[in-house]
Amino acid sequence: MRDLKIPHQRHPEKAHKPDNPQPKKPDWIRVRAPSGAGFEETYKTVRENRLVTVCEEAGCPNVGECWSQGHATMMIMGEVCTRACTFCNIATGKPPEDLDAFEPGRVAHAVQKLGLNHVVVTSVDRDDIEDGGAEHFAQTIRAIRHRSPSTTIEILTPDFIRCDPSVLEVVVEARPDVFNHNLETVPGLYPEVRPGARYFHSLRLLQRVKELDPTMFTKSGIMVGLGEDKQQVVQVMEDMRAADIDFLTIGQYLQPTPKHHAVDRFVHPDEFATYEKIAYNKGFLMVSATPLTRSSYHAGDDFAQLKEARLSKVQTS
Repeated sequence: MRDLKIPHQRHPEKAHKPDNPQPKKPDWIRVRAPSGAGFEETYKTVRENRLVTVCEEAGCPNVGECWSQGHATMMIMGEVCTRACTFCNIATGKPPEDLDAFEPGRVAHAVQKLGLNHVVVTSVDRDDIEDGGAEHFAQTIRAIRHRSPSTTIEILTPDFIRCDPSVLEVVVEARPDVFNHNLETVPGLYPEVRPGARYFHSLRLLQRVKELDPTMFTKSGIMVGLGEDKQQVVQVMEDMRAADIDFLTIGQYLQPTPKHHAVDRFVHPDEFATYEKIAYNKGFLMVSATPLTRSSYHAGDDFAQLKEARLSKVQTS
């Protein structure tokens, strides 16, 4: 990205860590550089509305493809995260300012201008805010509904682990179409990969969404190549289904810098295909499992298939 914002010390908590080797990427990981008129239009809309996108901040490998189609994942509540996950490229530290009250309106304007049928809205973790940003999510959902009522909305939220449990109700009552919260990895790797999070808290969060609104689609994802084994991945699938999660994504972990968690291995596409088959057999309505799968990759098309899968299940039950 031409003006991707990279602070002098994007990850100060990692500065003292030794470098981890970055193995050469296999052919199935390689993607084209971003270009084209569609990409430029999305880029312009994002800049004009002073928006932050996870596509840029997290260094997503699919940014060229998605932006060329006019799709961008909006990241609200700033660009500095209060967590220090060892896999993530989003800047960490103390957020420099309060939440921007005008941000929900700008996001809604961009969604309308891009003509999105489906939008994904995510955020940094804001443990410095009492409700973790729950009300800000709700305001963003309502603003999009007002400006672009036909657009379906998918949110990818923090875990709200330091908040009163009631804040989840604020988000669910705003009625997003899909509620996503990523588990990211297997529980045994949490102390290293997600030190500020708790596996069963994240799982329970998604379970509570279904308890609050049984009609709402729930979604979660993990990365592979961090050091997990197949049985651990299958156990995560079983835990997700016990929490009634509808949609599972599995993608390859890519190491952002030498200071980040090392890539344990590059998982072959055939192994992803096996995970997809296992997941469907366990009852997920929708599964996306490929090396380049990310939470918001092809999210609109996947949402259409998700609705069809639920309808088909109802008709055959």
